[in-house]
Amino acid sequence: MARNKYPEETYQLILDVSTRLFFEKGYEGTSIQDIIDGLGGLTKGAIYYHFRSKEEILIAVVERMSKENSVMMREIRDDSTLSGKEKIEKMFLKSLTNPKQKELFTVTPNLMDNPKLLVYYLKMVASEVVPDYIVPVIRQGAEDGSIHTDCPEEIADLLMFLTDVWINPIIYQMSDEQMIRRIQLINDMFKPYGIDLIHEDMIQLMRECRNVQCEK
Repeated sequence: MARNKYPEETYQLILDVSTRLFFEKGYEGTSIQDIIDGLGGLTKGAIYYHFRSKEEILIAVVERMSKENSVMMREIRDDSTLSGKEKIEKMFLKSLTNPKQKELFTVTPNLMDNPKLLVYYLKMVASEVVPDYIVPVIRQGAEDGSIHTDCPEEIADLLMFLTDVWINPIIYQMSDEQMIRRIQLINDMFKPYGIDLIHEDMIQLMRECRNVQCEK
């Protein structure tokens, strides 16, 4: 296959091969040469035509895997049968139970060791997830009375920082005990606002995501 003859097919093939290798060998254990060897005759030039680095490949892999989660978030946000409180709680539950979630934790290295990836992740949360999904839902909750706040934007920012950063095992390495204490504190913080975020049965799902990171 020529490098530029079928650029979209080549791009998707690189992502397919990279995803498999990240699962099998881990991100750190996978080299650009490993990816080239899995491309069935394509050259290094075919990779660098689409990506400048292995980090860019990982970002593209994560973006492709995250599309399903974005569809789910959009469906919940636009569900006219749910209150704002019900939507934010359902978004968090569905994100944890989404099969792609564990896959994301499997392919993604610890972001504290990868500053470029950490910045990308924080920008994505701040510029897409919060304004597109969380703020509208918190705003609705403030309007329908299910969430008690006069500052929905700030609550949305705080909520996503605590859940997507502070208890996120791809950023913070922590023991089970530390994770549970943080979860309990988050629940206590948001109860006055009417948000009951993390239920007991969800903690096991979070443990599983944490264990994926610890096993790397």
